[in-house]
Amino acid sequence: MKPFFKELFEYNHYSNQKLWTVFNEHPDKTSKKSITLFNHILNAHHIWNSRINQIQNSYGVWDKHPIKNCLEIDKTNYDNSLLILDKFDLNTIINYKTSNGLAFKNSIRDTLFHVINHSTYHRGQIATDFKHHGLTPLVTDYIFYKR
Repeated sequence: MKPFFKELFEYNHYSNQKLWTVFNEHPDKTSKKSITLFNHILNAHHIWNSRINQIQNSYGVWDKHPIKNCLEIDKTNYDNSLLILDKFDLNTIINYKTSNGLAFKNSIRDTLFHVINHSTYHRGQIATDFKHHGLTPLVTDYIFYKR
């Protein structure tokens, strides 16, 4: 299962890097909505990594970062997720609080899958937004990545 998760995080990182390239190359066509969603993807990934590691997160869910910083944030998220995969048993249950202060517990496996699913969901929203603003939506489907 861990090798599969490593592949998923490679795919996630690859897809985020492709998005960053479009934002960097077409700032005139990139909407605030797309930038906000991209920041949210990165922030949420960071927050979940922090929860698994039982450390204080550095970002809020909707914090905004300069686009130039997003490349490094994504790389750090990716590296930290790989370290988590090396360090923890996927069946380990973590206790955490949401950004609203509600307490929950989930397995690391389910939490990591959520990170991937959440990122994919918002990249789909960004693809729709790209189309509305005259940009060609990126193909970031997992199966295309694997081809």
